[in-house]
Amino acid sequence: MDFVFVFEYLFKEFQKENIDFAIIGGIALQAYGLARATQDIDLLVLVDNKDKVKEIMTKGGFSLLHESNDVLNFVGGRPALGRVDFLLAQRKYAFEMLKRAVEKNVLDGKFKVKLVKVEDQIGLKVQSSSNDQTRYHQDMADIEELIKNNASELDMNIIKEYFSIFNRIEELDKIIKGTKHVK
Repeated sequence: MDFVFVFEYLFKEFQKENIDFAIIGGIALQAYGLARATQDIDLLVLVDNKDKVKEIMTKGGFSLLHESNDVLNFVGGRPALGRVDFLLAQRKYAFEMLKRAVEKNVLDGKFKVKLVKVEDQIGLKVQSSSNDQTRYHQDMADIEELIKNNASELDMNIIKEYFSIFNRIEELDKIIKGTKHVK
């Protein structure tokens, strides 16, 4: 996948259409200090922009693989385009993620883009590991690393709220006990 080419296309088109977005997934994990080889681009966008996103992606040579109320998955018509997945923000927590998103450098500093905050990336990992047990161990390892790598900057109240939603606060307590500088 040619990440630079796809990023340039998406950002130009999203800016033209005034589409607010934030990077999530593997690229966000890299920006927050986790070693991650990623094969796709994951973005959070408002559900209200769903039709615009579909139009932009189709115009750019992508085919829609899957569509639901929560996600859009696209694959490029040629290998350089790769795969691009969209999480559609339509609930309170996802709206807040977009509002809190921060600008950071990605792809070795080639782009400065909005990423969901570390706390929100952790929230997405809590959700995915709750909904798909096959992801549990990797997601929990990622959560632990994100907390360790970013401990001094975290708003633990946000993270506690995410764990509470899924009745998993005891798991967070174990991570906190094993991590210095986290309260």
